[in-house]
Amino acid sequence: MRYRTRVTAPAALLGTVAALSVASPAHADPETGTPGPETLGDPVFPSLGNDGYRVSAYHLDLAYDATTRLVDATATLTLTTTQELSRLSLDALGLDVHEVLLDGVPAAREQAGEKLRITPAVPLAARTTATVTVTYTADPRAALAHTAWVPTPDGFAICPQPNTAHTVFPCNDHPSDKADFTFRITVPAGLKGVASGHLVSTEDIGDGRTAYCYRSREPIATEVVQITVGDYVIKDRQGPHGLPLRDVVPTARATALEPALALTPNLVSWIEQRLGAFPFETYGLLPCNNDASNAFDFTGLETQTLTLYKPNFLLQAEKSIGSHMMHELVHSYFGNSVSPATWSDLWLNEGHADFYGLLYRYERGWADSLGLTTMEARMKDTYARGDQWRKSSGPVAAPNEANLFDSQRYLGGVLVLYALRQQVGESVFSAIESTFLERFRNASASTGDYIAVASEVSGADQSGFLGDWLYGTKTPRMPGHPDWTVTPVSSALRQPQNRTDGHWHDNSATL
Repeated sequence: MRYRTRVTAPAALLGTVAALSVASPAHADPETGTPGPETLGDPVFPSLGNDGYRVSAYHLDLAYDATTRLVDATATLTLTTTQELSRLSLDALGLDVHEVLLDGVPAAREQAGEKLRITPAVPLAARTTATVTVTYTADPRAALAHTAWVPTPDGFAICPQPNTAHTVFPCNDHPSDKADFTFRITVPAGLKGVASGHLVSTEDIGDGRTAYCYRSREPIATEVVQITVGDYVIKDRQGPHGLPLRDVVPTARATALEPALALTPNLVSWIEQRLGAFPFETYGLLPCNNDASNAFDFTGLETQTLTLYKPNFLLQAEKSIGSHMMHELVHSYFGNSVSPATWSDLWLNEGHADFYGLLYRYERGWADSLGLTTMEARMKDTYARGDQWRKSSGPVAAPNEANLFDSQRYLGGVLVLYALRQQVGESVFSAIESTFLERFRNASASTGDYIAVASEVSGADQSGFLGDWLYGTKTPRMPGHPDWTVTPVSSALRQPQNRTDGHWHDNSATL
């Protein structure tokens, strides 16, 4: 499925001056050497990611200035080459790059579209470990073609999914290249710096500034990194089996948000009974300190160990928020612990999150947005829409950029999982789920990987069955429900939601 093409953004949108270079005695000539490919061939985002190396670790050192509202930063990447490289590239957009060092030596650099090209003085040999250090400044309020920054009155949060982490830090911005992360966030008095992972140190560095240092125990895909700065209070509590839970809450709203925050321990307990022990060192909620309607246009986002939310959503009654809180929690397993190998595999994330989120809802007798109260009723309704959705939105596992986050990846994915459970039985289905999560923990997995596990665990080749459900243009018969019918394609049927305004995450059936 790999193919090589490159798309560049208009130069006027880039915060880095094109064709910047650093004087060096004798830089390698990329025309006669072996430049690294500037794509990983993703079928949805063909220009995303870079080949020729893999990143093993990022250290991000960010300092927020409350007066200018700018972020001065240094990103240090440890990578290993997979081929000889006369030039390598990172994804980067809107970053004002000041210097690039390769193993401590200044390297020539050039901004080309959303790529930061780096040319070493001497080509890097294959299977070599190298350190790339990029010093830059970022403006969270910059007008870019797309951005991960969520500005707040007192700082920022970030929402990198699916393809915008590189507006925050230079990176190999693809979920197939997960890496360890450490963070150092320096903030002025009255503010806190928070990131994915756990707090390892707090340092008073004078002038009222404090540096907060975090480390992830498990690797993180760039699209689910979280970094936030603001006037927050950290609320700690204990989850099942001693799991540390920490919520990052706007100070002025901590009391009002407490009823929602207090739901997390029971949510974790419920999902652990079905998917096993929580896969990370901590979990918690981040109600972002911004209620503006245009702050961000989704309800929740599963950044690793810390789910980003709209505060007002969490002020509702439990029956209005519990199902979607479960959806976001499930992403710790499907999406974060096991990341998609390519963005065409997104249904593995969203289908599973909606599947368990709906189960949680119906167990409690809470009606969904259609007024239905059982999984069978919801799946029968979704099944009837199958051919229409396949025509207007494509098969479940074959999205494009425009329809990536529409209902076909959410409810359509639930329907696939429901059909598989009907086909193999509940106990075998549970074994498939647990085997898949264990086998690909802290890695990335494809739709083909899931089909292979389903075949192995069930003892029968499921490639034809799941292939039809995931890639077919017609909706297959539903096992166990010969009476279910598909409504003929008609323009009168409800279309899958299909947003194109930057973030398209609110098509979950758990809302």
